[in-house]
Amino acid sequence: MRFPVPAVWGRPLYRLQCCNGQDFRRWVGSRSPTLKEKPPGTETEKFHIYRFDAIRIFRYLSRLKVAQTALTVVALPPGFYWYSQGLMAFNSLCLVGGIAGFALAMLCWMSYFFRRLVGILYVNESGTMLRVAHLTFWGWRQDTYCPVADVIPMTETQDRPKELFVRIQQYSGKQTFYLTLRYGRIVDRERFTQVFGVLDTLK
Repeated sequence: MRFPVPAVWGRPLYRLQCCNGQDFRRWVGSRSPTLKEKPPGTETEKFHIYRFDAIRIFRYLSRLKVAQTALTVVALPPGFYWYSQGLMAFNSLCLVGGIAGFALAMLCWMSYFFRRLVGILYVNESGTMLRVAHLTFWGWRQDTYCPVADVIPMTETQDRPKELFVRIQQYSGKQTFYLTLRYGRIVDRERFTQVFGVLDTLK
């Protein structure tokens, strides 16, 4: 004999949705961005000041390059086996090894650049903390926090806005990022200027 079970017992996620006011289905199958070095007491209120829409293309390129390199490297052990069995010529084995080495070198170079390419820039309400959204090695989003006081204004660097990429440098010598003012969009010019200086003087 089976007893009826209240319908609400089978809907724990629904009750969670009602409590926090968010739809839980937005997060199913998705990965939340990784936060790196978030300072204690950082204001949750933030302002969007810069955006590079083509960062999605670089994200897919990064993942595609990782997959392509993995497939190339995986082909090496069978190649050595076939060579030991006399099924593959030495020149063919060298060719496979050369392609794998070139793929690894390109992956390292592309990963170095993609991990420093800025997709979105935020600044908190008081204008003291810069939030940089960029990519990880695997093509996921990662947020890095930089104190605005540690960011070198563009007026103090040799970079110019008309160049393809300009650098976000820090006085402390920490990680350097790259953004493009030619293809990116400055959403809030006033707050962008407070962080990087007056762009009109650099033209």
